[in-house]
Amino acid sequence: MRILAISGSASKNGSNYQLLKAIKTLFKDEHSIDIVDYLSEFPLFTTERLKSGIPEKIKTYKTQLTEAEVVIISTPEYTHNIPAVLKNMIEWCTHSGEFSNKKIIPITFTPHEPRGEHAMKSLLFSLLALESNAITQLPLYKTDFHINEQQIELTEEVKELLRAAFEML
Repeated sequence: MRILAISGSASKNGSNYQLLKAIKTLFKDEHSIDIVDYLSEFPLFTTERLKSGIPEKIKTYKTQLTEAEVVIISTPEYTHNIPAVLKNMIEWCTHSGEFSNKKIIPITFTPHEPRGEHAMKSLLFSLLALESNAITQLPLYKTDFHINEQQIELTEEVKELLRAAFEML
């Protein structure tokens, strides 16, 4: 299965990106997973920009979205919401339909409970507006992982949770 994994963090090499790398490693023999971690490089969406032509970086990203069978979005929570870079990415796809009927696995990856709850709600509202198909939702916490020098090791419990989510696809 062709999967596009999106790190919703403004930080290029942050923990959400590291989590997606660990997921890619877990499923490397079963699925093709490409990771997008450059949302901070997207120009700010405005209707004026849209009218003047879609930037190449956005076109490339939209092609990746269209070609993916499944999208995983892993996001931190910033001030009880999704990061601005993730919201900006979503806005670039508001009227063009790349998320329509797309299978999505939304993940919040935050330091500890109950962090992430508001970000998940916000992300799900946006995905619903884009008519996507959120298969399940995974609130994950750093307290449930082994993190060594920016490398995340998945515990057996988290691996089982991820496998169960992938089985729903």
